[in-house]
Amino acid sequence: MERYYTYSRFIKEYFGEKLYKICLDGGFTCPNRDGTLATGGCIFCSEGGSGEFTENASLSVSEQIRLGKAQTAEKYHGEHYIAYFQAFTNTYAPIERLRALYEEAIEAPEIVALSIGTRPDCLSPEVLSLLKELNKRKPVFIEMGLQTAHDHTAAFLNRAYPTETFTAACHALSNAGIRVTAHIILGLPGETADMEIETIRYLNSLPINGIKISMLYVLKNTILAEYYKQHPFHILTMEEYIDHLIGCLSWLRKDIVVERITGDGPKDLLITPKWIGHKRLVLNTIHKEMKQRNFMQGGSLCQKNL
Repeated sequence: MERYYTYSRFIKEYFGEKLYKICLDGGFTCPNRDGTLATGGCIFCSEGGSGEFTENASLSVSEQIRLGKAQTAEKYHGEHYIAYFQAFTNTYAPIERLRALYEEAIEAPEIVALSIGTRPDCLSPEVLSLLKELNKRKPVFIEMGLQTAHDHTAAFLNRAYPTETFTAACHALSNAGIRVTAHIILGLPGETADMEIETIRYLNSLPINGIKISMLYVLKNTILAEYYKQHPFHILTMEEYIDHLIGCLSWLRKDIVVERITGDGPKDLLITPKWIGHKRLVLNTIHKEMKQRNFMQGGSLCQKNL
């Protein structure tokens, strides 16, 4: 029994086949790093801007796609892929550069969709117009890091934008016909399980299509690593994380695709918690616990009048 709306089911429903993502690096930076908004980025963000698994930014997009296909050849035997611009803020550049990068990606016949990770404050009218134009040629999916709906927690994270900016971006993208995925993190310092559910309820009120949920983990060479060293705070155990996760998913709208239910940072950079490095064990334990609890996505929403 499928207990939540999985990404694999969505992909098969939308495209009629299984697809594989090729992670690309467009050589972007972030306004939260270059001094435009702040420096250092979000305190949990790695030196690679969450792009440790992307190809080399010095290579052309076409070459990165070729290498990505070669690296997945042993485990994926399909013919089609999603081009995923992942590292840093992938709409933070002059519009001419964005157009060149995106068009090079979707011109490849094996690429059937374009996925772009960005910030909600980096979606100018010109960028939205470009995304809307490209979406008429091949589907365009946008991923944005919310992390939390609580602005005081976001200030601690150095997110550098208010939650209302995320709200406005979701509506603008939806009006442009662009599919939106929100990223959130569970186990943030100072946040309770109830506060995490408040973030879910906030997302339920928006025209979003997908969600990626991750555990807070501490990586080397981040601001968070230094903070954790000086001010140790509680890190969720695997059992606690699973409890928080199931609680959040029980409130999540049934039509929202759950694209990720755990995170696994690069093992050579991971400080804590070590358990997230055992991804298969974590996923198996999550699904076992869901079965034992007879969990279904949106169960609490069905039971309570919100």
